[in-house]
Amino acid sequence: MRSERVTAGQEAAEMVWLLGQPHLADFLDFVREKVVGGAAIPPKRLADEWRAANDHYYDLEKSEAGAADGIESLPLPPEMRPLARRLRANRYFRRAFDTLPVRIRMVELDRLIVSQLHVERQFVDALSTRLDPAAGPEALFHFCQPAERRVAPVRAEQLGPDRFRFSSESTDFRANPSALLAPALAGKVPSFGPASAAIALVVGYGSNFLSVVASGGRMVLHNGYHRAYALRALGFTHAPCVVTEVTRKDELRVAASEKVSADPEFYFAAKRPPLLRDFFDPKLRKILRVVRMETVIEVELKVRTSTAAEL
Repeated sequence: MRSERVTAGQEAAEMVWLLGQPHLADFLDFVREKVVGGAAIPPKRLADEWRAANDHYYDLEKSEAGAADGIESLPLPPEMRPLARRLRANRYFRRAFDTLPVRIRMVELDRLIVSQLHVERQFVDALSTRLDPAAGPEALFHFCQPAERRVAPVRAEQLGPDRFRFSSESTDFRANPSALLAPALAGKVPSFGPASAAIALVVGYGSNFLSVVASGGRMVLHNGYHRAYALRALGFTHAPCVVTEVTRKDELRVAASEKVSADPEFYFAAKRPPLLRDFFDPKLRKILRVVRMETVIEVELKVRTSTAAEL
């Protein structure tokens, strides 16, 4: 399987981008390739904006050193505890968190460390309409931990006998693990004769639970960036999050994104890493008009048949 984000059309969408963090080259490439009219923007102007934000982070390292330490993680209120027990029984939850111990806690939003440096306003606005700023504990829990949710439509095409193409506007659209189907299911797959085995190559969505990775008194937001941004914009200070506590680097490869596990010192040891609240700092954020993108997954099958001497 191969997955990529490609241009879906010339209609523009707004993106909130967090400036000043590694890497400048990534920012310049993104503006040139994805921003409407970005190729005509002088790189020096963009670099100057990025540098000003980077200087602001340098000042924050002095004035807010240790701001990410000791983030509040509180017990769930009584109204949420039955909901949390039901969530743990959910099949998507069990599959998503089947390796390391997890807890569900009320986590402070402002001091969450972020590794994803952009959010799309369209998704944030759509999410914001689903939650009243005065929502009670039950509504807040379901917003953050949606066991059932609406998903964007998927377009499926067969490009050839062994090639398939799937596309969706959702950034959460992805290839899921493949599986060898049980013989009883294999028999239901159309074939020229009796079927003895079948393989499922699954495309779909992630579990999409609001979750964080915790270590040494710090927490990195792992999943649910648009919901966390929407919650903060609506005035919420804490949210029910699935918390995975890691105690060594090897566990990061299981629990965290590739970006975080590749540079854990930056996120868990830097004096002042980027925080969720930085998206709301006019000195650090930039609004970009980007060409709408869609996620495309291509699947190509290769079958090889051979014979070997029986031992």
